Order: sequence, then C-alpha cells, then structure tokens
Amino acid sequence: MKAEDGRALPQKETEGYKMPDAVKMHNIDVAEFTEIINSCQGDVYMVTPDGDRLNLKSKLCQLIGFTRLIEGGTLAEAELVCEDPADESKLFRFNLYGKDKKEK
Repeated sequence: MKAEDGRALPQKETEGYKMPDAVKMHNIDVAEFTEIINSCQGDVYMVTPDGDRLNLKSKLCQLIGFTRLIEGGTLAEAELVCEDPADESKLFRFNLYGKDKKEK
C-alpha cells in the first residue's frame, strides 16, 4: 500500500493488512533448513523476539538469524512468516517430518 504522496507505507501503518500466520520451528538441522529456505518461491522471514523480521532469502540475514538461535548445531526455535502459502506448507511439513525425499 502507498501513502497519498506515493511513498510505500510500513506494514504497521497499512489499513486492513493482516500479517500471515507464523510457522514455529523447533530443533531444526541448519544445513537442511537452509536448503529448504533456498528452495522456497517467495520470501521467508524469521521474526525475532524483538519483532525484527529477517529475510532468510538473504545470506547475511541467515547468518544473523541462525547465530542468534543455534544451540549445539540445531536451530532451537524460530518463528517464520512466508509470503507464499506453498512455502508455508513446505516449511510446516519439514518441521513435522524432516527433509522430504523429493527435496534431496
């Protein structure tokens, strides 16, 4: 959405905007998770406890986000928001079942 002067409004200021539901991930293997994120069609955001949104399609944001959440080689917990519903389904299945044989 855009303001009257044509500039883009931050999401907090847009009327009628509903933030997509978040997918909560637990005990995720970092290498497999990175592969799944890279295979997603749309942007995937990690939402930090402070409310920051890190775009995980960016390698820099992956480093920052993963560094904050890694415990012993796995992601302890992450809250993700996907722009594409198919990506949300993919991450939900990955969280439940691990890496799908078709994804290898």
